[in-house]
Amino acid sequence: MANKRRVVLFGPGPQFKGGISNYNTSLAKAMDALGIEVHIVSWTQQYPAIIPRDFIDRSSKSSLIEGTSIRVQYLTNYNNPFSWASTVRAIKKINPEMVIFQWAIALQGLPMGWMARRLKNSGIEVVFDLHLVVQKEASSIDKFFTRYGLKTPSTFITHAYKTVDELKETFPGVQYAVNETGERNESLKTVIKLYHPIYDLYKPDPNFDVEAVKKEMGLKKHVFLYFGFIRKYKGLHQAIDAFEALRKERDDISLLIVGESFWKTLDSTKFSTKLKSKLFGIAKKLVLKNSDNEQTYNPFQALEEREIPDVKVYNQFVPNEEVARYFQVSDCIVLFYLTATPSGVESLSYNFKLPVLASKVGHFPETIKDGFNGYLANDRDIEDMTQTMRRFLENPIPSENIAQSAAMMSWENYAKTILQIS
Repeated sequence: MANKRRVVLFGPGPQFKGGISNYNTSLAKAMDALGIEVHIVSWTQQYPAIIPRDFIDRSSKSSLIEGTSIRVQYLTNYNNPFSWASTVRAIKKINPEMVIFQWAIALQGLPMGWMARRLKNSGIEVVFDLHLVVQKEASSIDKFFTRYGLKTPSTFITHAYKTVDELKETFPGVQYAVNETGERNESLKTVIKLYHPIYDLYKPDPNFDVEAVKKEMGLKKHVFLYFGFIRKYKGLHQAIDAFEALRKERDDISLLIVGESFWKTLDSTKFSTKLKSKLFGIAKKLVLKNSDNEQTYNPFQALEEREIPDVKVYNQFVPNEEVARYFQVSDCIVLFYLTATPSGVESLSYNFKLPVLASKVGHFPETIKDGFNGYLANDRDIEDMTQTMRRFLENPIPSENIAQSAAMMSWENYAKTILQIS
């Protein structure tokens, strides 16, 4: 009997919050289902200790990898270089054919680049799965970390051609062989351009009583959903303004806002939180001199000041068990982002057959066919965003269209392409 193929996925394990953890877990499950021996090697702490945020999921009771053969080790502390070395030793001991690093923030370029060099030198294929290349708030130090981190891999995965272009712009002297088949080029660096697969971690409840739950939650006939972390680049303030304008025309709509404020996960009265916030604020000013302080972002202030009717807010982290509820009471998802990289929330929406209303930024024009699986609004144009919401109500998107889009972006096909399984 032939030995099983063995792969290591380096990135946040299932105990962490957020899209990259969900992504890493989903990819692991897809490979596990194909008969691959899968090891998740995870951070214990992903960022510098001064960042004032709790990244651990302390709410979910169910495990997303229950019933699988996936093995998880939490080994790597960003702040402890000795743990980087022990991580390399642990991965070499596993002896995988490839290690797939999840790349989503330049700040991690130092430890990931350091580990990638040593693994590549031992003959393991090093693959970087790029959720972005250019940071949403790029500083000179981010550019350094990006170049350091992304210099080593011989194989990259991207979810949009925009990301391919960013990689080429970052390394103008490097030649890349770009394909959508997964084939490796022996003489050039390979870029496998795929897509963001459709999340199936959270299953719709077939017995869900939509009308009863809408009544319980105080929602009107048509529900626009904002879901995910509350961050400035995700443009919740724009969604609120657009909804307010539309609500003045009709009273059969609700805006459902579900998500945790990204920078408000720690007890603000604790000395440790105040100290971290102060140090982090100083560090941001040094490297991002002209940027806004996102920690002060509060889109809910508009709701308090203007008393906009029919906006329901659940400002908290959503446990795994409760995710489906919010999608199943909604008619569409609203992603009026200021900047965008391939979005886990967009992917999650397709799993529930929800169309997407998005701004024409980033990858959205690549993934959203206007009028087929969603509608697109002009960037930072509140009037056009309101019109986009109006268009959706007047011309709803058939769920069959969403199902058709989702069928083309399965995790199984994604994993097979990476692994070169026909």
